[in-house]
Amino acid sequence: MFTPMTLDQARSLPFWRRPITLLFLMAIAMPIAFNTWSALLNNFVIEVANFDGADIGLLHTVREIPGFLAFLVIFLIIFIREQVLGLLSLALLGVATAVTAWFPTLQGILIITVLSSVGFHYFETVAQSLQLQWLTKERAPQMLGWLVATGSAATLVVYGIIVLLWEPLNLSYNAVYMAAGGFCAVVAIFCLFAVPQFDGPTPQNKKMVLRRRYWLYYALQFMAGARRQIFVVFAGFMMVERFGFEVHHLTSLYLINLLVNMVAAPLLGRVVSRFGERRTLICEYVGLTVVFALYGGIYWFGWGVVLAATLYVVDHILFALALALKTYFQKIADPADIAPTAVVAFTINHIAAVFLPVLLGLLWIVSPFAVFGLAACMALISLALSLMIPRHPEPGNETIFARLRAPAPAE
Repeated sequence: MFTPMTLDQARSLPFWRRPITLLFLMAIAMPIAFNTWSALLNNFVIEVANFDGADIGLLHTVREIPGFLAFLVIFLIIFIREQVLGLLSLALLGVATAVTAWFPTLQGILIITVLSSVGFHYFETVAQSLQLQWLTKERAPQMLGWLVATGSAATLVVYGIIVLLWEPLNLSYNAVYMAAGGFCAVVAIFCLFAVPQFDGPTPQNKKMVLRRRYWLYYALQFMAGARRQIFVVFAGFMMVERFGFEVHHLTSLYLINLLVNMVAAPLLGRVVSRFGERRTLICEYVGLTVVFALYGGIYWFGWGVVLAATLYVVDHILFALALALKTYFQKIADPADIAPTAVVAFTINHIAAVFLPVLLGLLWIVSPFAVFGLAACMALISLALSLMIPRHPEPGNETIFARLRAPAPAE
């Protein structure tokens, strides 16, 4: 069980113990815990802890600190195998989610959020690394799409239960958090002991890696992290604060997102394979610019809840196109750099996340329109960066400028 196996050796295992099955089990467990936490969060903190915009901004700033410290993973994998670290982190996420409702104060919510955030961010760092190591470049786009769709399907079941049973059974926050978090923890422990440990085809560098030729990937990750904060923190908060959504209303909106993702994510993986990362990311950032501008129009022009809900769904679909950023890096990377660069990228992705939520939370109190206007500007910057991706990225051709800098071959 604890003797590492190569991916070739793993082909002789029963299907339920193979690497791809482990990726899918993890893809099921994590979103059940994390998305349940997210679905109930805005109502929980407003109804139980009387949060305002500044408080929710502070909460998400604290939540992102472990993401900023994701570079510590590189030191942990010197002593702990990536696969083991990922499953331990997944178990921590599950346990912390399960006990969230036990701490209904600002201080308590902040503390338990830090613990769940450590589990989430360290798991995500390792999971992304394992996906890119275990999946071939040819299969990666579509398999990543299927992993997203699988997580959406699992979360759909949980959200369906919340929508259908929240009012009839008078469900409590504690009951739902305990069920979702407990399931995640049980799956993580099962995988830790029932699934063998696997070695990727290339040994990974176990030190910090910052390479000049990856600069565009780093820049895109930084902007992705900044934009994501506005969507994660304020889009759902807007639905509760401005339009008075209750738990089952907001969860119904999440259900629509999940249904769309189950169909769209595998198709988006095929889109990346067919049209390439450059075109896919350009489409994503053009769409996000329009969506964030229209979000601002809700406050500037007083547009209604139907448009807001529609934008929320479209926003969610566009963010699924971010899988193209993973495959872009996979194509340009030295195979031995995947684990350390996943760590560095996760830290870069969370630089803005540490200070943006609390600052934008204060700005939100003054002008929600300004918050979404800033997000539209960020999407435009990402669009400009995506135009620098070559049509066929590979080592030595990481940006459209790489060939221009390449030395001429000797005569």
